Amino acid sequence: MNVLLLRPDPGNERFGLGPFFRVEPLGLEYVASALRSRGHEPAILDMRFCGGRLASWIHRSRPRIVGISAMHALEFDRVLATAREVRRISPHAFIVVGGHAAAAYPGPLETGDIDAVCVDDGEEVLPALADALAAGRSPSTVPALRLATPEGWISTPPLSDRTALDRVPVPARDLVERHRNGYHCLLFKPVWLVETARGCPFRCTFCSVWQLYDRSFRERSIGAVVDDLASVGDSVFIADDLFWNHPARSLDLAKALRKRGVFKRWLLVQTRTDIVCRNPELLEAWRPLAKDFDIFFGLESASDEGLANVVKDARVSSSVQAAAISRSMGYGVTGNFLVDPDWREEQFYELWDFVAKHGFQRAGYTILTPLPGTELFQKLAPILAGQPWYKYDMHHVLWEPRLGAKRFFELYAETWRRSILNTSGEKTWIEWMRQVRPAQIPYLTRVLLRTQRMMKPQAYLREHEASLVPALEIPNDAEPAS
Repeated sequence: MNVLLLRPDPGNERFGLGPFFRVEPLGLEYVASALRSRGHEPAILDMRFCGGRLASWIHRSRPRIVGISAMHALEFDRVLATAREVRRISPHAFIVVGGHAAAAYPGPLETGDIDAVCVDDGEEVLPALADALAAGRSPSTVPALRLATPEGWISTPPLSDRTALDRVPVPARDLVERHRNGYHCLLFKPVWLVETARGCPFRCTFCSVWQLYDRSFRERSIGAVVDDLASVGDSVFIADDLFWNHPARSLDLAKALRKRGVFKRWLLVQTRTDIVCRNPELLEAWRPLAKDFDIFFGLESASDEGLANVVKDARVSSSVQAAAISRSMGYGVTGNFLVDPDWREEQFYELWDFVAKHGFQRAGYTILTPLPGTELFQKLAPILAGQPWYKYDMHHVLWEPRLGAKRFFELYAETWRRSILNTSGEKTWIEWMRQVRPAQIPYLTRVLLRTQRMMKPQAYLREHEASLVPALEIPNDAEPAS
């Protein structure tokens, strides 16, 4: 059976670090690999590069199933628009939406243009759906779906158990290699995305990962990870929600990679500060595996009270200590802080002082956003009604800030001006350009131009005041920095 898998263009990278990060659709690659193992014929269309060719892809591949990825709630409008277009071009195709946001909060996707929503691991559900349709069985026999029926939307039984990640050991990267040079992170391109584990046992209120997976944590076998990392290129973003969570396994994996002779130009991982503080030996074991090695920490707050408010289960002393340990071993340290719309001015000053004192200028700043599928979203649901999905990008506010929108965005923009992204600040335009090859200067110039918009409060205010404008009517590209 022919299956076409689509990664829509989110179309809303006007704020934030989206221009710095464009990674391959690894989830779709795993789904495609699982489909191949069952004898089906998958194709992947990354619409961030060739969205205008959807009709030609559908006419050429004649898919019986079209799967659409919805990784983030901010993409829901684009996903729905894509489903409408698929339905117009191919009325008889079975349209299923999957991905993290779809599984965490399927309700907005239960429309007449969509036949089903996958609410668990697509590597298991999509092949079962293809098998069922190929054999003429009802999709109601397939687990882990929200399914449209003549009587309304129903839920099929859940998967009997969590999918073992090694069921699909090798992603079908060949289906997106034509776009490889377009996948980049920070200053590195092309970049490969690798997953060694999935899930998180912690319980931060702003995060939907642990709630979707019931705080489970699954790992790929060491052999499968070594094979995967050995097969990809020199710049790798390890996409695990929580790297180094299992210390003994992490040490064994580092040993196996050294034995295999795997060495990269650049690695990026995401982890918690308290894990690094408790296990510095992990950093010693992993540092020799790459020339440049960056760690992304969820720093979240400059105060213990702020961390407690989001149930981080850590203290700011861990942030300071983890950064010191990492830097002492030659790691690059970056991270993210949450900015609460309910802040008073003194909390902005506290953050600025903390960043300056401990050298966290490489951090980003996202607005505390109740993402669908979290307890925070459920708690704030009454005041969120009617907000357009594009505002769930963690750079818009979904309710009036305590300080008023004008003052809040003045302080928020000033926070970004204190980061290294400000080309008029500590790191100049010339210093940025010296870090890349001459051929990459046009790319980096475009990215930096777009990020300068985050330092202009009037840019945020315009969108805040026009918050009732439908997402698809807002221009895709950021306006030039002035």
